[in-house]
Amino acid sequence: MSDPDWIRDRADFVADRDTSPGPLAEQFALLTTSLLTTKTAAGVLQELSMAAVRFLPGADMVSVTLRDADGRLHTPVATDQLAVRLDHVQYDNRRGPCADAVDPAGPAFSLSNDLASNDLWPEFAAASVDLGFHAVLSTALPRDPQPPELSGALNVYSRNKQAFNAADRDVMLLLATHGSLALSTSRAITTAQLQAEHLRKAIDSRDVIGQAKGILMQRRKITADAAFDVLRETSQSLNVKLADLAKTLADRHTELDT
Repeated sequence: MSDPDWIRDRADFVADRDTSPGPLAEQFALLTTSLLTTKTAAGVLQELSMAAVRFLPGADMVSVTLRDADGRLHTPVATDQLAVRLDHVQYDNRRGPCADAVDPAGPAFSLSNDLASNDLWPEFAAASVDLGFHAVLSTALPRDPQPPELSGALNVYSRNKQAFNAADRDVMLLLATHGSLALSTSRAITTAQLQAEHLRKAIDSRDVIGQAKGILMQRRKITADAAFDVLRETSQSLNVKLADLAKTLADRHTELDT
């Protein structure tokens, strides 16, 4: 297609259309801004859970399931303690919508709009109905490609039957995608902060060791290598970290005998 044809087709496509965003699009825009300013994984998951309550009309409570590298499941965030109870019923039995969705080999989502008639997860279904919840929708969080590739699921519970439809599944998929991207961002920030802190400590240690070596070289009239050997041997004999020993010498050298 030539450039003039593309320009004409684009003009025809947008002609006489209302291009203003709808309420859901506006809410997702606000969520994106909020997630981008959230620097911790816990904060991201909390924002995600609250958004699911707002975005899905049938949602009464929301939880997040995470699967550790050893396969252990846990709920770090929930809008209601009843959601935590129902999550743990699934963890104990290894059966349920969030247990299925969080499984790397499992489905992208698990849905039941009438738990009273569900025979896939009997223990979970019975516990849910006993607590007054009749529908559930769990959506897998896209896995972070970086090791250890932990998996998770966003779980929404409703007190009403037939609470969730195809549109709700689409919204949940978008929420899960937003959440996973934000988690990757917060993880990258945390990693960068840790690396920067490690580098700063390494530089500080190198500087203080250099100061201690200089003191020994001046007082004992020895070479830099010999001064370092003195520090290393003293560190080993006293069972004190080399950097800590060097800092003590640098800070208190005026109190020590020459």
